[in-house]
Amino acid sequence: MQTDNEVGREGSRGRVVMLVDNGVQRDSRVQKAAMSAAAAGWEVHLIGFHRGQKKKRWTLGEANVMLVTLEEVLKKPKYRPLRSMVRRPLAYGHPDIAAYRRRLVQSRRAELAASRLEPGANRPVRKGWLLARRVAAKIQYRWVGVRVRQTESLTAARNDQQSPLEKFMVAVWLKLLGDRAWRVLDRGMWDWEAAYGKVIDQLEPDIIHGNDFRMLSVGARATLRARAKGRKVKFVYDAHEFLPGVRWNNPPRWHPAMCAMEREYIQMADAVVTVSEPLAEWLVEEHGLKRKPAVVLNAPVTDMDVSADQPVPDMREMCGIDAETPLAVYSGGATVQRGLDIIIDTLPRLPKLHIALIVPSARTDYVRALMARATELGVRDRVTLLPFVPFDQVVPFLAAADFGIHPLHHLPNHEIALATKFFEYAHARLPIVVSDVKAMSDVVNETGHGEVFRAEDEDDFVRAVTAVMQDLKRYRDVYDERPDLLRTWTWPAQAEILDGVYSELLPSAAKPSLHG
Repeated sequence: MQTDNEVGREGSRGRVVMLVDNGVQRDSRVQKAAMSAAAAGWEVHLIGFHRGQKKKRWTLGEANVMLVTLEEVLKKPKYRPLRSMVRRPLAYGHPDIAAYRRRLVQSRRAELAASRLEPGANRPVRKGWLLARRVAAKIQYRWVGVRVRQTESLTAARNDQQSPLEKFMVAVWLKLLGDRAWRVLDRGMWDWEAAYGKVIDQLEPDIIHGNDFRMLSVGARATLRARAKGRKVKFVYDAHEFLPGVRWNNPPRWHPAMCAMEREYIQMADAVVTVSEPLAEWLVEEHGLKRKPAVVLNAPVTDMDVSADQPVPDMREMCGIDAETPLAVYSGGATVQRGLDIIIDTLPRLPKLHIALIVPSARTDYVRALMARATELGVRDRVTLLPFVPFDQVVPFLAAADFGIHPLHHLPNHEIALATKFFEYAHARLPIVVSDVKAMSDVVNETGHGEVFRAEDEDDFVRAVTAVMQDLKRYRDVYDERPDLLRTWTWPAQAEILDGVYSELLPSAAKPSLHG
């Protein structure tokens, strides 16, 4: 009698479980990978997470998608009494306790203040009793205040990226445990395994494909469990960024913990995949990989049709402008490091230009600050915030603009990135204005389909934008003169590379005929 797993595997080239540390719907790379692999004959299960109580399921083309529940129990330690005694001896064990105690003494003082207004409060015995309680409450209030301030100071010290004691403790753990130190430095990684582990095991995959560093640990350990049971499982690590160069606002222990975890498990991968040639070279150098990772670019979809029943929105109509109004577009995440400030700050110097900002949310503090700045400069009516569209509609949606902008600041991962939006702009046949981060500026300088400006240099940004606006046709003509660019920068071409990685890992998986 066949199990559900055996029945599901029939007719497929093998079962692939793709892991990603997000909710899937805003991650175009994993969606494209899952759809193309499923279309090529693999049985694909894409697993992400959400914070709801029940699993969510849907299909993406022929791929199965599941969101598991992530409960972040270990992400923030509840009590660290020993370190509290050493560093701030009067601090409470956790900020929540401090908040509770402060509110408790405040409530007692409020109760006493109300008691003084009650009938009979001025009687000698009652008055003496209330006075004693007031004195005790005042002493307690001051004592709790001291402990709360100690707790706040301890919390700030623990989150200080430059704290000498934190750096010392990290160094001690790394010395004692080596790369295994991540287990102590960031126990929150176990929350991910608790959420994903059983689901992966139940699916009994032939290939586990872990996207990004969090899924490296989860995928590698699932592979170890499967092999311990005698199953032949292959593991693919898809590195989306250079982890040692990441600059995120996390507690000081997080970054060394994640780097140690990557060092421990990357050698376990049967194949490593990444997003650009420079990053592939950095991974070889950093981890001593015996084989250079396969490069699967974040190229856009050009032939999938999952949203054919939904008309592509008209960007110009959404902006309230006509076909003659110059329109520039930025599409992607909105953070200080993405450099969007320069777009707003220079808009008074670029008359008539309208800006469309396609960002995940208009409610973040950074986006609100950008809009406040636009209002202050008197250009708010020339900036429109737009939501993301389905990933297979991005290219035709962008095509309504005159040119695209990508003003990244200089950071290690920015230097080696060929971002999805870079290729999406190209397939929309848009000239691109890009900062002089290495990978993208090298391509633009070589092809001539846009202009490069010095990152964070407003004068040079205005020069680049003006040059493009004055001769849009010259930059667009590059796409006709270099048709090889767009053929290479397509997801189907990249999907073939990923399929080749899978096929090499499972050579017995017969690839179906292209005409079958």
